[in-house]
Amino acid sequence: MVRLSSGKAVRKTATTTMGSKLLAKKRKAQEPESSSDNELADGAFDGVLSQSEDEFEDAGSDEEEDEDFQDDGDDESGSGSEDAEDDDDALLSDDIPSDVDGEDEITKILKVKYGAKEEKLEITEPGVDPKPKNDGPAEGENYRIETDANGGVRYVYDEIDPVYDSDDSDAQGPVNTIGDIPLSFYDSYPHIGYDINGKKIMRPATGDALQNLLDSIEIPKGWTGLTDTDTGNPLNLSQDELELIKRVQMGLVPEEGYDPYPDAVDWFTNTEEKMPLSAAPEPKRRFLPSKNEAKQIMKLVRAIREGRILPYKPPEERQREEEEKEEVHFDLWQDEVPQAPNPMHIPAPKLPPPGYDLSYNPPEEYLPSKEEREEWEKTDPEERDKEYLPQKHNSLRKVPAWSETVKERFERCMDLYLAPRVRKNRLNIDPNSLLPKLPSPSELKPFPTVAQTVFRGHEGRVRSVAIDPSGVAVASGGDDGTVRVWDLKTGRQVWSVKLSSDEAVNAVRWRPNKDSFILSAAAGEDIFLMVPTHANVTADVDQASRDILAAGFGYAANGQVNMSVPAGKEPPAKWARPGSKLEDEGVLIRITVRSQVKVINWHRRGDHFCTVSPSGQRSSVAIHTLSKHLSQIPFRKLSGLAQTAAFHPLRPLFFVATQRTIRCYDLQKLELVKVVQPGAKWISSFDIHPGGDNLIVGSYDKRLLWHDLDLSARPYKTMRFHSEAIRTVRYHKGGLPLFADCSDDGTLQIFHGKVPNDQLENPTIVPVKMLKGHKVVSKLGVLDLDWHPREPWCVSAGADGTLRLWT
Repeated sequence: MVRLSSGKAVRKTATTTMGSKLLAKKRKAQEPESSSDNELADGAFDGVLSQSEDEFEDAGSDEEEDEDFQDDGDDESGSGSEDAEDDDDALLSDDIPSDVDGEDEITKILKVKYGAKEEKLEITEPGVDPKPKNDGPAEGENYRIETDANGGVRYVYDEIDPVYDSDDSDAQGPVNTIGDIPLSFYDSYPHIGYDINGKKIMRPATGDALQNLLDSIEIPKGWTGLTDTDTGNPLNLSQDELELIKRVQMGLVPEEGYDPYPDAVDWFTNTEEKMPLSAAPEPKRRFLPSKNEAKQIMKLVRAIREGRILPYKPPEERQREEEEKEEVHFDLWQDEVPQAPNPMHIPAPKLPPPGYDLSYNPPEEYLPSKEEREEWEKTDPEERDKEYLPQKHNSLRKVPAWSETVKERFERCMDLYLAPRVRKNRLNIDPNSLLPKLPSPSELKPFPTVAQTVFRGHEGRVRSVAIDPSGVAVASGGDDGTVRVWDLKTGRQVWSVKLSSDEAVNAVRWRPNKDSFILSAAAGEDIFLMVPTHANVTADVDQASRDILAAGFGYAANGQVNMSVPAGKEPPAKWARPGSKLEDEGVLIRITVRSQVKVINWHRRGDHFCTVSPSGQRSSVAIHTLSKHLSQIPFRKLSGLAQTAAFHPLRPLFFVATQRTIRCYDLQKLELVKVVQPGAKWISSFDIHPGGDNLIVGSYDKRLLWHDLDLSARPYKTMRFHSEAIRTVRYHKGGLPLFADCSDDGTLQIFHGKVPNDQLENPTIVPVKMLKGHKVVSKLGVLDLDWHPREPWCVSAGADGTLRLWT
């Protein structure tokens, strides 16, 4: 029973109930819907993925979640105390206040409900209104309240009286369950044991001394003078039991009427019965063979031997034998030559024939010089290359005897004796038969084969190239600090702007939406957003692009951007206008970050894009929101140096590649989902298949790796087709089963990569073409490539200052 004097037990019960409900509500609220538009969690990424990194590595975050749920339960519990006067069930509901003043509020509620008279109440049952305390036993209660020796309250329950309701007339009475314990142990107790229900078996009443004397004088029938151990009453025997004891004492059979010596029964007789006939066989002396029968038998034997008489066989068995005769069997051991049971003799290997240096008259070039002879003599005998020096003699007669003959023969015998020899059977296997059977490249067309157009104009290396979503323009950036836009079909330059005179343009990427014509470029620590001019871009598209870029300035003017940045701390990026000179040329926004940007990748909806600065350490990965002019750092710490990052083409997933691993994060749940381990020494780039289930990785150690994300974290296939480092890998985004990579050896490798819809089939990966055309400058070849959004065309950017369109 729980008293309300302290109020702690009630508050604990209510808090537990509210905690379980709030936990269910909170978990239900956390379940995301993948079909919702808010797949990027309202764009709040500042430091959120670092916590998921810790949760993935150390599964100790459950305690923190429980504390959060408990805190939420405490906050919500105080809101229900205002309606306690109106609700009859408010005391044991989910709205019991759990703060410090909870005891006074509970006292007020009880006063309102049960009157102003102060009276001690007690809770007798969970979920039932408390009752006034009554020290005496109430009506219908099975216990009474007593005071123990220490003055405390003691509850004494009545003994349980089990009721036997069986219809069996032969049911026995209570049986004493004390076992082998003597009854003398219970002499000082009013009972003699316990029955099967645990109820005491009381000692039967005994008479006075006069009654015992009378009982001993008048002995009743069946009196034994013993005591029944089960009941404690005198043990009396029945008439049948007395007769049984009497017969045992007299040495008779206990059962009356039993005959221990019955008469023997003769089951077999000894009389010989006379039979009219005898079953004995005829003696052999009476047998006379028939010559006629012998002739008939010989005829049958000759017919059977000649095959004219065949034994009877079922038609099915006879048909099966005829089919077996038609089968052709080959004897695999018909040409086998019997071998002796002794071990196979393997001849000893022969010594190599002597060379020119062993001749008695070798050529001059084989004779050692004086320095070589002195060096040979100073060298230890175990470290010498040869055990002799070539010598020249005028004739064979002057050749002395070889002083090491006995030693050489002894070592030769030891080699033959100790060196084991085993005969190895060589397998004649065609190496081409071990190669997998792949389709012919001619059957896998279309794919690019020749260089259609060469774009010239950059001074120095061209570091990045990108084709716009409509497929009419190509953007490029290089070491000269300029961004140039080319017409794809004609190869003519239509627009250019110089972003920096000191820094190179490391990355250019188009916004992936056809309703706008926005280009992003990174030069040093600055990211520029611009609207180039092109003949195919209409005035409406140009104005829409400018409105998209200008919308963020109005959002930033309201002061909502810097709300997430603590006071006195520098923001991760600064959004500003680049200046009147660049604005006149079409460059509208400049974003300045903390370190040099190497990679830019857009989200498929065009409102977010990520940048990677390998030298930025903690701020190496940043996510920018175009509509809010907001930049956030999702990682407070990142294991390894970030190399590149990309968004998933279909789901709200974010991939970040370090030197050795690729980590996948869920942007809705804000947690680490998967860690891909390509096994490369240094990852240079990666790309995600448009279907979203496969991944290709290029590395500086010349390897191209294909990953099946549903299969394993290890690569499904590893390919080595380049002699130098791989710079970039790209999938075709227009539905064609093509992907390519470019390397510092100046070549591009085109692959046919078909991903089947059936989960049981493996992807088909076939190298179809190697494209050569770029020159290698300072050990740098092709630095970047990009595919056309619809056609099987690709554009490559090389260190020789040119771009090439391959069709």
